Amino acid sequence: MLRRLVLALIASLLASPSLATEARFLGSHTWVSDDTTVGGLSGLELSEDGRSFVALSDRAKFFTGTLTRNEKGVVSGVTLEKGIPLSAQDGGTLKRFEADSEGFALSRDGKAYVSFEGIHRIAQLDLDTGRLTDLPKHPDFEKMQNNSSLEGVAVDARGTIYTLPERSGAVGRPFPLYRYMNGQWDASWSIPRDEDTDFLPVGLDIGPDGRLYLLERWFTGLGFASRVRRFDLGPQGPENEVTLLRTLTATHDNLEGIAVWADEAGIRLTLVSDNNFRFFQRTEFVDYRVIE
Repeated sequence: MLRRLVLALIASLLASPSLATEARFLGSHTWVSDDTTVGGLSGLELSEDGRSFVALSDRAKFFTGTLTRNEKGVVSGVTLEKGIPLSAQDGGTLKRFEADSEGFALSRDGKAYVSFEGIHRIAQLDLDTGRLTDLPKHPDFEKMQNNSSLEGVAVDARGTIYTLPERSGAVGRPFPLYRYMNGQWDASWSIPRDEDTDFLPVGLDIGPDGRLYLLERWFTGLGFASRVRRFDLGPQGPENEVTLLRTLTATHDNLEGIAVWADEAGIRLTLVSDNNFRFFQRTEFVDYRVIE
């Protein structure tokens, strides 16, 4: 308990120092929709120009639409096009314990994937119908904690699928990074976990630069702090770790979704928050630019 209090105090006072490579805040926008099912957003993908979106809710529904951006390239408005519930492979309604959808990824050839807690799995998603087709499971998935499993999913240019759990089982133990390729899972890669913070994975993406971007969250008791780490994907796994941003507590709401894209000036990060359908939280689109 004392450790958590000390770490929470540190997180509330300290943000990232100025770094040679960092993500610089550009602005944010709070989305208030007339559709009361909009909320709980935990996964995000954007088009190459950063203006069309697919956002996944943790209530087994996804939304499509367009983002208006101002002269600085910051989201200034959201137009909702449609919302489609997720459904079982036979078209039936998902049971409650099947429906905790968390991560979302789009491949270059248009295939969509969703990661789930509850029944820990990755499923391919039909964007026209909302139907899911489960991929084979790694044996480790069955042993994961109910509310702390596959928070993020990403796909690289070759079609390899990446996922990782929110918790690794012990402070300081690396997070296993699972890869699905050629119909098989591999669990030989991992991502370091800090011993001196409580940042936990909530979002994952592969950028147009081929690098892995990991969004992490720390609930300090006073609010949420966020961090984004970037990794090169080497032959032996993630390497050359760079912390791009680390926010003060309550700088943003509960950021859970990350989309990495590029404009003419370089890499952009657009993040979205999960408001947990609570009146005192908000659905927030947040924009950062990576400065090298």
